[in-house]
Amino acid sequence: MKVRAKPKRRSDCPVACTLDLLGDKWTLLVVRDLFTGKERFEQFLASPEGMASNILADRLARLQEGGIVEQRANPEHRGRATYHLTERGAGLRGVLDAVASWGLQQFSGTSLGGHSPKPARRSRGG
Repeated sequence: MKVRAKPKRRSDCPVACTLDLLGDKWTLLVVRDLFTGKERFEQFLASPEGMASNILADRLARLQEGGIVEQRANPEHRGRATYHLTERGAGLRGVLDAVASWGLQQFSGTSLGGHSPKPARRSRGG
């Protein structure tokens, strides 16, 4: 098992620690897409928000470092990876559900559309 270096914290506040990992405008969208079944880099790029490839690569790397996502070899395309939620990442379902519920109540004209989460597929040994 790989030991992760303990990241420097701004404080011991759990909200601050969570925001240090997830608190920008792109990261939770990657997690959302993982819950909806996306696994490949190009699938994430196809999301309607139009994330740039360099930002996506950075967010996937951060999520891997944070133990939220793991990268696996893609059996269909040698040399290309797939991305999957770890057990820790699957624990974000309630967070995303709460954000989506709040957003549906607060922003008229919004919908889950194609972003309805599928059951989480957790990594083995994650």
